Amino acid sequence: MAAVFTKVCSRNIYKAFSFSKRFFSNVFESRLVSETTTNCLSNSTSLKCQPSYFRRIHTSLKCCSEIVQFKLADIGEGIAEVQITEWYVKEGDIVKEFDQVCEVKSDKASVTITSRYNGVIKKLYYETDEEAYVGKPLVDIEVNSESRQTTEPVTMIPEPVATASETFETLPPLPKLQVSSANSNKSNVPLSPTVHTGYEGRSIVPTTPAVRKIAKENQINLSDVPASGKDGRVLKEDVLKFIEKHKSDSSTSLPSCSLPFSTNQTEDKILPLKGLQKVMFKTMQASLSIPHFGYCDEVDVTDLTQLRKDLKELCKERGVKLSFMPFFLKAASMALLKYPILNSTLDAQQTNVIFKKSHNIGVAMDTKDGLLVPNIKEVQLKSIFEICEELNRLHELGMKGKIGPTDMLGTTFTISNIGSIGGTYAHPVISPPQVAIGALGKIQTVPRYDSDGNLVKVNIFNVSWSADHRIIDGATMARFSNLWKSHLENPFSMILDLK
Repeated sequence: MAAVFTKVCSRNIYKAFSFSKRFFSNVFESRLVSETTTNCLSNSTSLKCQPSYFRRIHTSLKCCSEIVQFKLADIGEGIAEVQITEWYVKEGDIVKEFDQVCEVKSDKASVTITSRYNGVIKKLYYETDEEAYVGKPLVDIEVNSESRQTTEPVTMIPEPVATASETFETLPPLPKLQVSSANSNKSNVPLSPTVHTGYEGRSIVPTTPAVRKIAKENQINLSDVPASGKDGRVLKEDVLKFIEKHKSDSSTSLPSCSLPFSTNQTEDKILPLKGLQKVMFKTMQASLSIPHFGYCDEVDVTDLTQLRKDLKELCKERGVKLSFMPFFLKAASMALLKYPILNSTLDAQQTNVIFKKSHNIGVAMDTKDGLLVPNIKEVQLKSIFEICEELNRLHELGMKGKIGPTDMLGTTFTISNIGSIGGTYAHPVISPPQVAIGALGKIQTVPRYDSDGNLVKVNIFNVSWSADHRIIDGATMARFSNLWKSHLENPFSMILDLK
């Protein structure tokens, strides 16, 4: 009997305690809203009666989590697949909105993917160097479902609901309240760790993708670089100082030749085509359908060499480096004005010729990521100095691996300076839908006879043209080349037609 009485009393006491807890919780919330309202009405200058002030008070403290598939979004320009070059997170890492997740590379550009959620990484769908596809899951993130739901706010003034970022940007800090709750411990998460563990257990140092690129090219471990940025962030200057400091040590070491495979390889190795190599394969496959017509000639640039020498210091004072390429491009654009068929394309059905109004001349560049062909837009409207500025900009972006899709699209005519590496003649391959391309050999000092029969030294380089023989005949290609050649051999005559 005593045991039954004790059990009944315990049950009634528990019910009374639960009722009291709910009652005082509601009283506390109502009192907090009342006090806040009173303070806002009595001191409108400090708070400016911001309705968003009340939106931080919610009646629901329920919290649960869910797994969200973070899919690779469309990064534009018809890109359907990319290559994962580096992971900045691993499974179990805590990420916040806009934190870097990974870096991907396509045939047009390198892009850093950032998180859209706050949560915990639960799964990575790809390994490094694997191909990821647009619209497919990239990672799984465990997020707080409360952050993905819109709850009814306690507010005294009706107003359109603001976003979380707008709310926290316009609010003054609330006083700290001692609330006993089981959920009060869930906010004890470090917000900005200086170093965290990345994919495959690697130590991730906070820095920008551009700095990571410099460190990767120079084979530098960022953990060894002294950081001078905020919260231990490694800056570009830190990496450059580190390289300069260790340059003397590396100069004393013997040069080594890095081979792609070991010399004692005992079996064949199979590697899949990926990245730029895969894109080049598809482009060259399409170019096989074009009947190429070749035309070669040599160009005397002795006078142009002297002109460049005279203008080089002036351009240096303006902050750009003057090469021969701006003259080559401008001369090509002036010749294209007279022979526009070389600046045309074929439509998809290959029944119409489209004459392009802009001379977007592509320049083949040999970068660490492979062969890239960015273009300079509307060369016909630019001066030689403006072309030089654009070439300098593209060269710097190419060295950093940051050439964007905008600089790669819309090419109507291409010139490849193979002579910067070596060689005199080449057989350039047309990249459809273009119909012509030129390859320039290296400039050499050779003996030649002048008009009086005297043996003189001249600066010569060879040019190799390829044209689509379906719409361009040999005579047109030869006349175009002769006009382009005359502009370069008599550079002062270009002044008459410059725009």
